[in-house]
Amino acid sequence: MPDYKVFPLPDTAEGLVDAEILTWHIKPGDTVAVNQIIVEIETAKAAVELPCPWAGVVTELHAEPGQTVNVGEPILTIDVDPDGAAASAPAPQAETNGQAMLVGYGPKATTGKRRARKNAVAAAVAPVAQPVAEPQPVAEPQPIAVPDSPAALLEPSALVPLAKPPVRKLAKDLGVDLRSLAKDGVITREDVERAARGPATPVAAGERERRVPVKGVRRATAQAMVSSAFTAPHVTEFLTVDVTPMMELRARLKTHPAFRDVKITPLTFAAKAVCLAAKRTPDVNSVWAGEEIVYKDYVHLGIAAATPRGLVVPKIRDADAMSLRDLAVALEQLTVTAREGKTTPADMLNGTITITNVGVFGVDTGTPIITPGESAILALGAIRDMPWVVDGEIRVRKVCQLSLSFDHRVIDGQQGSQFLADVGAILADPAMAITY
Repeated sequence: MPDYKVFPLPDTAEGLVDAEILTWHIKPGDTVAVNQIIVEIETAKAAVELPCPWAGVVTELHAEPGQTVNVGEPILTIDVDPDGAAASAPAPQAETNGQAMLVGYGPKATTGKRRARKNAVAAAVAPVAQPVAEPQPVAEPQPIAVPDSPAALLEPSALVPLAKPPVRKLAKDLGVDLRSLAKDGVITREDVERAARGPATPVAAGERERRVPVKGVRRATAQAMVSSAFTAPHVTEFLTVDVTPMMELRARLKTHPAFRDVKITPLTFAAKAVCLAAKRTPDVNSVWAGEEIVYKDYVHLGIAAATPRGLVVPKIRDADAMSLRDLAVALEQLTVTAREGKTTPADMLNGTITITNVGVFGVDTGTPIITPGESAILALGAIRDMPWVVDGEIRVRKVCQLSLSFDHRVIDGQQGSQFLADVGAILADPAMAITY
């Protein structure tokens, strides 16, 4: 007999409530192996790939791309004994009242409309030649709307047009009804975007708007920022620094044998400076914990990264123990992973201090919000050619603005100022690092 196992959505991160199905990598009828990646989901923290816990044959997908599923709800059914005596028997609830269901969309506990399959049209037009076996008793399924005549099945409104899962998700996000785009062949992304833009003729202002649900990483970021902004008393200080010596050192390192295969950026120097300065002012690497302040004797450096799914802050573990070259390698790997949306929830937990590089957007500075669970965040601004007084003369120098936001419950003005000055001193003259 077939042995069906249902795979519920697991808790991939502490406190996960739900997740959105992004992409299925398998379909009903596929044979899967243990630990094979079967689906990509988006949690409140990041996109996560889920492996299959069993080997067998996929019989049903319980959720489609773009659908949000609660932790513990079934997302997949697998026959782990496909070669059993009843291997040829249909999966439980694969049919309802003799009508074939769309693959992967059998009856569920919640109500919902079912889309008609192409072969359902043929079944409605041609009579069934062979007798139908008496069905086994099953739970009463949800009612399915059946057209009054076979011809009704051929109406455009009765069928959902063909479109790939990413296109369906885009249509959902843009509020486009795929039925309104019925055409011969598969609906493309361009079809959906064209429908979202609407007609070229002038329309009312309200019709030139679109609404996108706030969920996933965007929702989690918004909640965290509101909580931080209205929980920790923020103070922000600013410092303008002549970083010409740092940029000259960077140019020399590009030709150094130990650094030829790595990308050294201003952010690399800022990361090293933060780690060194934190040792001199350990308060910036501590956190308010109600009745006590917890000091961290390590630096798990957070790097704020903009991704297509929103802001994420992955960590470089034990950054204070790394050389400048090690930091450069870690930053490059972190950036690539974040841009691909592959940063795991575990990589974003338990940071101690954060850097946000607003300079890559051409921004001079800002007043960043502290990452929850930390006490300070440094903003690194754009590096520009500016007039600067050197030895009593005005010269063109490489100048950068820094800003530090910190939790005034933990860090006093003197401590915050000292830390910011130390970071600036290292960037202004990297040789100062020897004295730290």
